[in-house]
Amino acid sequence: MCGNSMSAPLPAIVPAARKATAAVIFLHGLGDTGHGWAEGFAGIRLPHVKYICPHAPTMPVSLNMRMSMPSWFDIYGLNPDANEDEAGIKRASENIKALIDQEVKNGIPSHRILLGGFSQGGALSLYTALTTQQKLAGVIALSCWLPLRKSFPQASASCANKDMHVLQCHGDADPVVPFIFGSQTAEKMKSLVNPANITFKSYRGLPHSACPEEMVDVKRFIEKQLPPISDE
Repeated sequence: MCGNSMSAPLPAIVPAARKATAAVIFLHGLGDTGHGWAEGFAGIRLPHVKYICPHAPTMPVSLNMRMSMPSWFDIYGLNPDANEDEAGIKRASENIKALIDQEVKNGIPSHRILLGGFSQGGALSLYTALTTQQKLAGVIALSCWLPLRKSFPQASASCANKDMHVLQCHGDADPVVPFIFGSQTAEKMKSLVNPANITFKSYRGLPHSACPEEMVDVKRFIEKQLPPISDE
């Protein structure tokens, strides 16, 4: 890992059990890797879907006393008024758009790709979906927020995803990304895309993590947005 700090190992991948006609690209949270989420998706996998869980590059994180850890961008604070790493968020978003383009080159059209993530990864997935010209199947946003929210709606003016479906999930006992931050994000999202397509689910007693009930909801959302296609 010497030299280029933006280099990261190849993503953890759960291949489709048969021909992949759809994909889920899911971004982990701060200080984590894609491996745990790949295992989670292996437990709810659909046979025609490929699951791609990239690893964030390692960088110093201001929130954690500049300690180096896997992070999609720098975080200065986790409250609605904290300063944000605008350049880092935009750079990370371009990297995710390149990952989507790679899957399109592999033969999966962008409208058959769901983007998602947990916490910092969910934040990046929301921002990317709202600023890309790639038409996506939707977004899975777990325990997260919309970064650079004051740049919207201008930032999403040329977005291809005004009608995308969004599943947003948040534990009501989250001590890291407060539940109110998640519910305010859902309201903001309703002003940016078709509000009928925004689903916000809360989980009683859930801290800053996922739970089996939530993973069942995620699986149902994937089944609905990425159904098998007739030539499989």
